[in-house]
Amino acid sequence: MTRFLTIAFLALASLAAPAVAQDTPGPLRIEITEGVIEPLPFALPQFIAGPGAEDQAADITRVIAADLSGTGLFREIPRDAHISPITSFDSPVQYADWQAINAQALITGSVTIEGGQLVVRFRLFDVFSNEPLGAGLQFVGSPDSWRRMAHNVADNVYERITGESGYFDSRVAFVHEEGPKNARLKRIAIMDYDGANVQYLTDSRSLVLAPRFAPDGQTLLFTSYESGSPRLYTLDLATVSRRPLSDHLNGTMSFAPRFSPDGDRIVFSLEQGGNTDIYLMDVATGMQTQLTEAPSIETAPSFSPDGTQIVFESDRSGSQQIYIMPATGGEARRISQGEGRYGTPVWSPRGDLIAFTNQQSGRFHIGVMRTDGSEERLLTSSFLDEGPTWAPNGRVIMFTRETAGTDGAPAIYSVDISGRNLQRVATPGMASDPAWSPLNN
Repeated sequence: MTRFLTIAFLALASLAAPAVAQDTPGPLRIEITEGVIEPLPFALPQFIAGPGAEDQAADITRVIAADLSGTGLFREIPRDAHISPITSFDSPVQYADWQAINAQALITGSVTIEGGQLVVRFRLFDVFSNEPLGAGLQFVGSPDSWRRMAHNVADNVYERITGESGYFDSRVAFVHEEGPKNARLKRIAIMDYDGANVQYLTDSRSLVLAPRFAPDGQTLLFTSYESGSPRLYTLDLATVSRRPLSDHLNGTMSFAPRFSPDGDRIVFSLEQGGNTDIYLMDVATGMQTQLTEAPSIETAPSFSPDGTQIVFESDRSGSQQIYIMPATGGEARRISQGEGRYGTPVWSPRGDLIAFTNQQSGRFHIGVMRTDGSEERLLTSSFLDEGPTWAPNGRVIMFTRETAGTDGAPAIYSVDISGRNLQRVATPGMASDPAWSPLNN
């Protein structure tokens, strides 16, 4: 699963200080806010191809355009509207020609094969300021890593224009489903964030649920019913080997696991004797610590990015609500205060928001709130939306949406944190329970 890729800097230009993009000439910048914005128009001539790299150049250009346009923040200007041809990577930029078609950003690049390695170079230009926006970059890797290099280019463009880190060079684990609704077969799969490079990691002989990434992105946690009741497993993505974590918990059911930010601990739910509480497990020793002790159901725990707190759902108040407690256990405070029931809380990697599932008036919603419960807003609404997961930059959420009826089927959708740009994620067939990885190393 590990793909070789190195990054080298080209000393082509100094980094321009970004500011708010305007219609008049000035440093280029998109400010990401909750309001609806007009997508920034960009021009992306096909990258110049060296001998034998024609297919990769076309594919890389296509993926970069799809990454940026798919955010809803950028709009590609059709190539047939371009006035100036880009004939080589070192061609001088005719800024007036790009201004004439209202391109605010121009991306140029080249793709060559050198010593058996694929070399991708790119530059980003602020058209109305008549200058490069940052230094040119070079990515070097094996020819089959072309898609990852395209995502790296798009991540760099996104970061330079928005000031936020990108999320394109990442993966998503999910549950692939097939068969009728009353007899679904499920297996764990993984794909690039855009649905490419799907790989199946388990077979469909046992029910599997809730894949979750380790902080290094190289290990998955998941729940399997292989033994007849839910148990926790880890799966190494490089070797696709797995091992049980909780087989020794006889007479119990363990589920809803997540890693701590340092990867040394796992927080999960444990049901025994009809009661469900939250436990902490040391990955190295298997030692467990009980964090909650109540007759209510406590489940779906998620660490804060600094590892000091845990958000979880509980029905201790009489209905399903969201609470936060210290990572060592102790007194919990309720933060959900709106209408309906709340569940599946997940802390943003930025630490500023918590995503959740809300059910009210016969509809399901994906929403976000501040960590004190304030500024709650619902981003989606449907027959069944559930199970949010955060992009590595904390700006986009994926979740499961299922349609109604006996033929209802699950699919993965994404939406940004302002509620804009709702779209279905491409998967081979039915899919549910997405989990977004950190950025690839």
